[in-house]
Amino acid sequence: MRLSFLEPLYTASGPFASVYLDTSRDIAQPDRSVALRWGRLRADLTRQGADRALLGALEEAVGADAELPGTHGQAIFAASGSLVMDGELPRPPARDSARYSTLPDAMPLVTQHLPEIPYLAVVVHYGGLPTAETHGWVRVEAESGTWPASTVTPGERLHHEVAVASWHHSAVRLGHRLDAWARRTHADAVVVGGDAWAGNVLVRRLPHALSGKVVRVGGPTPTDTGRALLEPQLESVFRGRMAAHDRDLVNIFIGRRALGGPATEGMEATLAALQRGQVAALLLNHLPAASLRLWTGPQPSQLALTEEELITFGVRAPHEEPAAEALVRALVGTAAELVVVPADDLDLDEGVGALLRYADADANADRPA
Repeated sequence: MRLSFLEPLYTASGPFASVYLDTSRDIAQPDRSVALRWGRLRADLTRQGADRALLGALEEAVGADAELPGTHGQAIFAASGSLVMDGELPRPPARDSARYSTLPDAMPLVTQHLPEIPYLAVVVHYGGLPTAETHGWVRVEAESGTWPASTVTPGERLHHEVAVASWHHSAVRLGHRLDAWARRTHADAVVVGGDAWAGNVLVRRLPHALSGKVVRVGGPTPTDTGRALLEPQLESVFRGRMAAHDRDLVNIFIGRRALGGPATEGMEATLAALQRGQVAALLLNHLPAASLRLWTGPQPSQLALTEEELITFGVRAPHEEPAAEALVRALVGTAAELVVVPADDLDLDEGVGALLRYADADANADRPA
């Protein structure tokens, strides 16, 4: 998983206010509910030391997603009296939270983006008889997305309508258009719903490389929900699945580990690689526990298990921070990726490993401050 979408967070200077808020619209009086929730979080931030300017910047963003139907939430970050980032959550947070801290609390937002699977969703509508020898129209709606984030932030949408008599020929041209689109967005899957006959015509005419990615789904196929096309079906298709890109990284790690290539395992060795900017992708069996802490300095690569280690590298006055916050900052700051892989698929030493950008000739060499 690439974390470049978080880069704006780390161009600002802390301390940061990080707010996770349920802003769902599927209840009576949702605006009142959001206002009450925010009121509690505002009071919490005040107790933590946030000033009025910071609270005002957050308040302007709270509930800005009111036009989005259904269940969802917001992740809002502010620093120095200004809004830094306002991210939409595809699911409401497990609980509303507000934190005022040196580093932004970004891991819950990252978690809601996992497993970040790129896809195309295609709905084929047709109301006539299951034959091209009749009057009527075939209408196709297609949409790109990255599941699950695109549940509430749908991607590019395609509309295509053609007379049924021309559908067989038009499906060939549309198939090539979808193929180019899937290549451009690196789609792992093409999820197709709607009319069975008209959908079969399209699927049979897709280029071979794309047809192998097709997943047929049933169920209702509304196209005007204000949310992702085929949202309920996407949930069932992608639940428990890993993005193909992340799976490739796992396979590369397995190969390198077997051959003694540029990869590492265990917390201490992985942190050392992060300090050197050596990590291409961090692999975790599970997200860091809330109780796990790391010592950090002002730079993203300055993180360690002990205060003494950072002082040895010339860091003045290190701070102890939640490991999740320190790791996300390090990954974003060094342009490294994050892969969460179940231990049943890849059992990592201490649940932590990394693919490295290069082999280190001397892993014990002094690391830069």
